[in-house]
Amino acid sequence: MVVEKQSQTALLNRLTALLKVSKAFLVDFFNGRRSLLLENQHHMRFAAEWLAAAQDATLDAGVSAQFSLSKGWDVSYPETTGYIVPTLLNYFHLTGQNDWRDRALRMADWLLSTQLSNGAFPLSSDLATPVVFDTGQVIFGLISAFRETGARQYLHSATKAARWLVSIQEPTGAWLRHSCGGIGHTYHTRVAWALLEVYRELHDNELLLAARKNLAWAMTQQLKNGWFQNNAFAADAFPSLHTIAYATRGLLEAGRILQQPRYIQAATKTADALLIKQRKDGALHGEYDQDWRPTVGWTCLTGNAQTAIIWLKLYRLTGNKTYFAAAKKANAFLEKTRNLRAKDPGVRGGIKGSHPIQGGYMPYAYPNWAAKFFLDALMLEETASVASGVSVLTAMSDMGVVV
Repeated sequence: MVVEKQSQTALLNRLTALLKVSKAFLVDFFNGRRSLLLENQHHMRFAAEWLAAAQDATLDAGVSAQFSLSKGWDVSYPETTGYIVPTLLNYFHLTGQNDWRDRALRMADWLLSTQLSNGAFPLSSDLATPVVFDTGQVIFGLISAFRETGARQYLHSATKAARWLVSIQEPTGAWLRHSCGGIGHTYHTRVAWALLEVYRELHDNELLLAARKNLAWAMTQQLKNGWFQNNAFAADAFPSLHTIAYATRGLLEAGRILQQPRYIQAATKTADALLIKQRKDGALHGEYDQDWRPTVGWTCLTGNAQTAIIWLKLYRLTGNKTYFAAAKKANAFLEKTRNLRAKDPGVRGGIKGSHPIQGGYMPYAYPNWAAKFFLDALMLEETASVASGVSVLTAMSDMGVVV
């Protein structure tokens, strides 16, 4: 009798999940035709409120990794909570609303509690397993919290994490141990960038050398057309737009920090290749092969937001309005994919993994990093539009906030 009841309950749960997924598919299909036409500031507010809901959904002060239509809110994710911290600090500086600063610092304090004894940071699914990429991304949050408050515990934690990364780096500059799949990934340029943020505080040449070694290795992975080899999560897969943007952004930020044109030029080569591939609706495809041919029909919304950020950064560096126009078009596309009328806080204001929602990247889910990068992209667009001599973005950069 008990077994029969459990079986009925499991069947009911599966049917409920199927109904949610089916409803989401239909809502997703029709939503673009009746999306709300709002200013960027309103879209930013919805994104920030979604991130707040993701934080409030957890038992700690971290940010839930995702909202799944079939499973609901996930547990807190150290990696992405790490780089959400600077996003909310930027939003605080933009709005002057203290709640966003308070939330960011609560996230940073939770991150301190998850650090392993060797200095690394773990997976969300296994808090005992150190991960290279995740550790690098947490550093962004710790450094931002330190620059915001001056509290030394954040810098101490970031330094410990950076030294662990240096200690396990291969002579080639790649990271293999404690890396996804045990292989080198070109998108680890974002880890090199994290080391450079710590270097800016400590002026420790060991950190500088490690970052440069990884960047040099990454540049050997770039083809003449700007496409990166070894840039997917698995060795036999094509890179998603998400990881393409990761690798590109790491090189771009390293070039800005070190004032090294070769890194900026490498990033520009990829960014320009993506400019050509942008569709009329503003979107990019979810994956590309080595000849920049799309391999899927869906689009990775996270990657679109990340690419918009890269184009806006290049616009700021070069003054080339083509980058600004492309970024603005990408952001407008992202805005049209959102459901701002949903009653469920896990859906309302979030950014899906894929469009359409059943696409191959995080299907039927709303990952926290998608909302984070979307909010970043809109803040950059808004501040890049400021006509005065010193924009809000410049002011944030001058304060040392990671933007």
